Amino acid sequence: MKAVIQRVSQASVKVEGQVIGAIEQGLLVLLGIEQDDLESDADYLVGKIQNLRIFSDQQGVMNLSVQQIGGEILCVSQFTLIAEYKKGNRPSYINAAKPPKSKPLFEYFKAQLRATGLKIESGEFGADMKVSLLNDGPVTIVMDSKTKQ
Repeated sequence: MKAVIQRVSQASVKVEGQVIGAIEQGLLVLLGIEQDDLESDADYLVGKIQNLRIFSDQQGVMNLSVQQIGGEILCVSQFTLIAEYKKGNRPSYINAAKPPKSKPLFEYFKAQLRATGLKIESGEFGADMKVSLLNDGPVTIVMDSKTKQ
C-alpha cells in the first residue's frame, strides 16, 4: 500500500462538478492499493499518518501531528500510485488491486482513521475525481507499507 500525504490548508474533491468531500487544515492522503495488500498494511499506514509530526508548533518547528492540531483528513483512492514504468513510456497498473479487493481495503483504511477520532472526508472510489488543494509548505511525504519507507 502506498500513500502520498500532503499537508494542506484546505482540500476538496469533486465528482461530476459536485464537491463530495472537503477539509480545512489537515492532510490530503492519496492511497494506492496493491494486489497483495492486507488490513495490516492499512493499519501500519494509519498509525504513521495519525502520528506524523509535520505541523508547526509555537516555535515554528514541525513537531505536531494532525490529531494534536485538531486537523482533518481527505482520503482519495488513486490506483496510479501503483504504476510500473520501467519498460517503455506507458505505465502498467498490473500490480494494482482490482476493485473487489481494493474497495473494501480503502473502506477499512478510512474506518481505521475515523476510529482515531479524526474527521475524515473522502473521494468516491473508482470515480473520475477533480482534487483541489492548497499545499501548506509545501510538505509532501510518500509512504510504502511494504518497505516501511
